[in-house]
Amino acid sequence: MASNLDFVQYIVDQCGGAGNIATRKMFGDYCIYCNGKPFGLICDNGFYIKPTEAARPLLRNVDMRPPYDGAKPHFYIEDVDDHDYLAELVRITCLNLPEPKPKHNKKK
Repeated sequence: MASNLDFVQYIVDQCGGAGNIATRKMFGDYCIYCNGKPFGLICDNGFYIKPTEAARPLLRNVDMRPPYDGAKPHFYIEDVDDHDYLAELVRITCLNLPEPKPKHNKKK
């Protein structure tokens, strides 16, 4: 089941204090980015953040689950209504994730 667009936009708005938040549709659900860095997923109207040790102490409830079948477990974020909490969680997570690998253009 794909995520509702209103839910996706709500998560984007709630995380907005962390930086420039954007989403990209992937496989029927969404990857979410902060300042160009992928930090989580929105799947089946659930919000998942890549796990980092720096973010773990900030979590109100440590709930690890895969966002979809076959995926590695992520932090499942149930409390999505606290804007400041989500923005800080996203900010700390992104500071502790590696930079995305540059894309190489394929020669034709």
